Amino acid sequence: MRALVLREATGPDGLRVEQVAEPTHDPSLVRIDVVAAGVTYPDLLTSQGRYQDRPDLPYVPGLEVAGIVRDAPADSTFRPGDRVAAACMGGGYAEVAVADPSLVMGIPDGMPFVQASGLVLNYQTMFFALHRRAALRSQELVVVRGAGGGLGIAAIELSVAAGAEVLAVCRGAEKAALCRRAGAHHVVDEDEGELFRDAVARVSGGIGARLVVDPVGGDGTLDALRSLAPEGRLLVLGFTGGIPSIPANRLLLRNIAVIGAAWGAFLAVDPRIAEEARQRIEHLAASGAVRPPVHSVWPLERGAEALIALRDRSLVGKAALTVATG
Repeated sequence: MRALVLREATGPDGLRVEQVAEPTHDPSLVRIDVVAAGVTYPDLLTSQGRYQDRPDLPYVPGLEVAGIVRDAPADSTFRPGDRVAAACMGGGYAEVAVADPSLVMGIPDGMPFVQASGLVLNYQTMFFALHRRAALRSQELVVVRGAGGGLGIAAIELSVAAGAEVLAVCRGAEKAALCRRAGAHHVVDEDEGELFRDAVARVSGGIGARLVVDPVGGDGTLDALRSLAPEGRLLVLGFTGGIPSIPANRLLLRNIAVIGAAWGAFLAVDPRIAEEARQRIEHLAASGAVRPPVHSVWPLERGAEALIALRDRSLVGKAALTVATG
């Protein structure tokens, strides 16, 4: 089968399309004929040798796929021919991938595979982060940093679905428009000069946000802390802008909390978290409340280019690789 193989951890340039053996049949796993694969930030970091999990090389990246079930465990709910999306924890940039049944979900008949390829990793991560870790409540003011990316859009859609008021923070008119389409009640385009801390004060009447969702980190983290209301929470999901130093005295004096959320790591602690998220996301996808916005679609052979675009922050919303027709 064709697969995008990482031979050297030198970044996306270390990827090449090669012929490799298909995954062997394992009766405990769902085997999927891949139609599309999501382009993810962990895949970029893995190609650079910077991700916390450093697989042996050669390695086929790809953490999320959508396609057709080839075979599945007899005691699972999946059957050959089912349309599914899955988190496969590696190996997704290939014509055939495997996934644990707990990380597979059905997709609506009307949802294209390229869109469904962004339905598991970002939305499972964000459901876990918002509901399990941050205990999101209806009517809270939620600020989403990096809101124009795939994880940010998931944060907007799931927060709106939970009844929260959302202020999205992004850069560029195209990303701002995308955030509005995703349901954000307020949008701050930082390219226009307004500081999101000032926008939070304006929207909240000076009280501050109850929750800031932060997959960015970097220099803006201090403003995120300053924008929180008393007993507010900063939800940390990643560091695309760099790992920040968080002054502990601010947490103490302002009675605020910093909460980490790493869905993949927590699966080993409590695998049941995936089932609750799967059921809820399937329902929201069927109702149209969540729709991963696919900004660009690339053939498998150009997967390195897609990861470079992700690295350079030129992507809006989600990118996907097409592996087969479907």
